[in-house]
Amino acid sequence: MKTLSQIFGELRQKNIRHYALLAGCCFFSVLLITAYVLMMRSPTVLNVLPEGGDSRKQVMMIFVLAVVGCGVFTTYASGLFFRYKSYETGILMALGASKKQIKAQMTKELSLIALGSCALGAITGAPLAWAIWKLFRLAVVDTQEMMLTFDLQAYGLAFAFSAFVIVMLFLMLSRYIRRTNIIDVVYEARKSEPIMDVPRWYGPTGIILLICGALLGYLTPAFCVQILQWYPPDVLTSITYLPAFAGLYMILLHTVVNGWRHGKNRYKNIIGTSMMKFHGRQTVRNMLVITMLVAGAYFAAFYAPMLGSGTMMSYNARTADFAFHYRSDQEMLTESEIRQMAQEEDVNITNYITQPVAVLGVDGTEQIETEENFGTTYTKEYRELLHSDSFLSESAYNRLTGETIDVKPGMVMAVLDDEGSGGMMAVDVTCITNVITGKILHVTPHEQPLRNSLLFSRRVLDDGDYDTITQGLSDEWLEHQIFFDVENNAESYHFAKRLFYAIVDRSGPEVELSDAWDPVQKMLIEPTGEPYWADNKNLEAHGFETIDYNLRDSSNFRMSWKYMPQFRVLDKADFVKTTAVFLMLFIFIAIVCFSAVIVIAYTRSLTIGLTNWQVYDDLRHLGANNHYLLKTIKAQISKVFFTPIATGTAIICAFYMMIMFFNDGGSFSRSELAGFVNCLFLIAAVSFLVYCIYRFTLHKVCGMLKVQTSRHPIKQETKEH
Repeated sequence: MKTLSQIFGELRQKNIRHYALLAGCCFFSVLLITAYVLMMRSPTVLNVLPEGGDSRKQVMMIFVLAVVGCGVFTTYASGLFFRYKSYETGILMALGASKKQIKAQMTKELSLIALGSCALGAITGAPLAWAIWKLFRLAVVDTQEMMLTFDLQAYGLAFAFSAFVIVMLFLMLSRYIRRTNIIDVVYEARKSEPIMDVPRWYGPTGIILLICGALLGYLTPAFCVQILQWYPPDVLTSITYLPAFAGLYMILLHTVVNGWRHGKNRYKNIIGTSMMKFHGRQTVRNMLVITMLVAGAYFAAFYAPMLGSGTMMSYNARTADFAFHYRSDQEMLTESEIRQMAQEEDVNITNYITQPVAVLGVDGTEQIETEENFGTTYTKEYRELLHSDSFLSESAYNRLTGETIDVKPGMVMAVLDDEGSGGMMAVDVTCITNVITGKILHVTPHEQPLRNSLLFSRRVLDDGDYDTITQGLSDEWLEHQIFFDVENNAESYHFAKRLFYAIVDRSGPEVELSDAWDPVQKMLIEPTGEPYWADNKNLEAHGFETIDYNLRDSSNFRMSWKYMPQFRVLDKADFVKTTAVFLMLFIFIAIVCFSAVIVIAYTRSLTIGLTNWQVYDDLRHLGANNHYLLKTIKAQISKVFFTPIATGTAIICAFYMMIMFFNDGGSFSRSELAGFVNCLFLIAAVSFLVYCIYRFTLHKVCGMLKVQTSRHPIKQETKEH
């Protein structure tokens, strides 16, 4: 006579696929979350993501989506497992097995599955993150800065997610055992979760809510800051996106229950559609998770093409091949030394131009912030002397750029980038101060700003006004701006790198400064006795890396040194090296999210075969041929794959277009449009990969249901029950 343990062992062997599905889902969820959190909290990544910056917020936002997605996915897989176990459990209960005996046996099984799969996922998360990072280093760029290190404290979040999975499994087991009606237990596996009738207005209303929610969520922070003068907590502004999620849910409900066909077309694939409706709640939950993960994955994946396209276009638009500036109190390379260096590198310099630049104080409006219980409020106060700006005379600007501008006396012109973006630059300067002599020049800002990326954020004065206001400035408030071209710029990389190193070597410790450092702000804060946050020694205390001449090839130095040269050939060649950590981080996030999407869609599709095998067998006995059965399976699996993925793709494309539109004041820049075109190519590549996985999944499900694919007979799998 067999014991209950032996009976459970035989049942486990007979239905090993159900155990494998649950273990695989738990393992994969913990694996992805562990790899993500180790990467997110890695010192390698945190060193280049400033505390409180937008990049960190984006990484955390997508992490939350991944946690929610994997959590829902694992909960769904566990629910599916208990539904299949219910038939066997009900039979055992009918034969006299007690709940205590069944609970003891299932507790052993779940302990092995939960602890084993979660532990394996947590252990292999670090090797997965390291392997992907190493592959990127081998295939794309390998620098000292790309050495990946992990913070063991990050495992706390991974263990927390593992604990959620384990606790959730045992809570569901406890709920499962509490059932008393044996008949309900036996037929639990046959129960469906249909959705009640959904009105057809759900579809159009969902689209309206989705659009309005996206606009509301995106514009609310700007409204609070600019109109209400209030920096609300991120949690409060996130709530404004809720109508978008409600609209998305309504769209998916309408798609599953009603579809978007009208008239006689709505009866096409009625069998497949009806089967989807009978498992509607599970289907919509999975579709919602997939949609959110797809949106998050593309949001991360778009970072590289958008950044790369915009940056390369700005490099090509520069008016000079080589540009750099230095303070007049530095013993910098002379023109003859630079030409000698070029000659040694077989480079011919043309159009060498040097022009003076003055650093002067300007007025502006300062924000006085006050911490409140629900965010931070601020008031604006005008300051006649607020910070510094760099100024050129109109003749100097004309010589450097080759343009011919005429700045009227008493006027000032701001220089924006080539696409007319000023970033944080204020164009309404009205008071200019010589901080050495105390002389003040009142000016009127010109309505039409200039455009030149190499001179971005500088201002241009009439020659007479420039000479007047700059009299008496000491060398530390004066600079030299150098522009020159070379013949065959593409072959001048070695010269550019040598010149860059030479400029750094000739720069003294007094200019070892971040680009956030402002001499006027430092001058204003010194009398108070407080340390100036942007001094090199204070940067780390505020979440920024210090500027170090010994780390001249690091991303931080290349992107943040106040006097960093702009050499077209060097910037182009080292772009990936300079931004490698940023690129790798967002690529890694996209890989994790897309992997979760594929596994969830694949698992959900397999359940179609596991739950509907009896329906397909009945259809076969009623006379349905192989072609009809295949068509029905395709209708279901294609909806699982393509509906949420297409919805998520459309949402993130529209959201990205909205961001670009509002960022440029109601227009699209050339670089943004070029970057978005590259994003469309990325979407096409990912879509092809998804289609290949869909075909593989279709082949697998057809094998489970003994249905041949359209072109090749498939190996048929017997249904175990």
